[in-house]
Amino acid sequence: MWSKSCWLALGITAISAAGWACFTPDRAAILALEHPDADFVNAAAHAHHPNPIPYFGPQQATPCVNGFADIFPCNKVTLLSHIELPEIGSGSGSDSWGWTDPQTGVEYAIIGRSNGVAFVSLEDPINPVYLGNLPRPAGVSTSVWADIKVYQDHAFMVADNVSNYGMQVLDLTVLRNVSNPPVTFTATAVYNEFDSAHNIVINTDTGFAYAVGGNSCAGGLHMVDIKTPSQPVSAGCFSSDGYTHDAQCVVYNGPDKEHVGKEICLNSNEDTLTIVDVSDKNNLIQISRTAYPDFGYTHQGWLTENQAYFLVDDEADETSQGFTGTRTITMDVSDLDNPFMAGEHFADGAAVDHNQYVKGDYTYQANYRRGLRILRISDAASGTLTEVAFFDSYPENDGNGFSGAWNVYPFFPSGNILISDFNRGFFLVRPEIDIVLIDGFENSGNL
Repeated sequence: MWSKSCWLALGITAISAAGWACFTPDRAAILALEHPDADFVNAAAHAHHPNPIPYFGPQQATPCVNGFADIFPCNKVTLLSHIELPEIGSGSGSDSWGWTDPQTGVEYAIIGRSNGVAFVSLEDPINPVYLGNLPRPAGVSTSVWADIKVYQDHAFMVADNVSNYGMQVLDLTVLRNVSNPPVTFTATAVYNEFDSAHNIVINTDTGFAYAVGGNSCAGGLHMVDIKTPSQPVSAGCFSSDGYTHDAQCVVYNGPDKEHVGKEICLNSNEDTLTIVDVSDKNNLIQISRTAYPDFGYTHQGWLTENQAYFLVDDEADETSQGFTGTRTITMDVSDLDNPFMAGEHFADGAAVDHNQYVKGDYTYQANYRRGLRILRISDAASGTLTEVAFFDSYPENDGNGFSGAWNVYPFFPSGNILISDFNRGFFLVRPEIDIVLIDGFENSGNL
């Protein structure tokens, strides 16, 4: 089966419009397809949301009472703090990540925006401090896509639908000594072997970064050795299956004994889950390429703790297939050569699922107009999930649009969760659910 990138290269456009929800304007224009959310198209074209939504809430922790934390629908989640977009550099909100200083224990939020990357100290979670901005380099246009990951106390940042951005690197230890915020940061290093990328993936166990969805390697894995973070070095390409939208790369320690100890990338490749052995950068091996029923756009996913299952968020199936509730797909990857769909979960309301991350027995989802949703993985073997908490950062309405929560970051040792919102910027929340954490993670064996 050909990948969508092959269709794209040939200019063939007879593909469902709903399947291209996360494409940049340039790619959408080539395909001559209509996006299902006109507001988002307008935002992408003008590198900002046409109507950023201000929110001036209480400057104190706001518990969820009778289904609301101030104006936000919720269940078992406390709103700790919020900073609106104009106060963290303006533009529109995009992807995000976090960093915990290993010397001080202070947690920091890193928030991508259409015109830069914001850095926020969470030393006091109720009163976060905007430390400063890493702006887009001179001559680089704004765009709604920015992505960040962290390795060895450095942030690695990419942007999509731009020229001459590359991969920006910032030594995060500079955040310790900002005496008069906000300041303008300067990149520690710039890797310029590509112009743009949709996402950056990092395997922190091996010290390799993987830029995906970019203008190199046919949109596939552009591999970079970052073991010395200030001196990134190209490590090759994997392009056999064309465009990769996102990926998770790990040193595999799951049930498939044939592949234990290998470096494996699980790639969300628009219409398939494509699994690649990247252990030998000079001999990359595609292990499997697996579709699933009723796909719209295979967007992103995350392994369960035991690496036997991969939870997939399909960004367009709600629209293209007419689902009335957000669908989460569980792929059984216990045999990496032969994955299959173990089950699916449908939420009780309509929203597009965008990103999710598994920690312990829970998946933490950014579901655009329904915000943060926390689901217990009740039985991975059947794809059974149970929602246990939520915080809706977009109270205006639900539905299959692309406003609201772009990303969540649930990996802070404190248990606090960062939400980066397309319209409202930065939120910090705390789930009020009974989770017993051991070394930062909870695992009851359901995985």
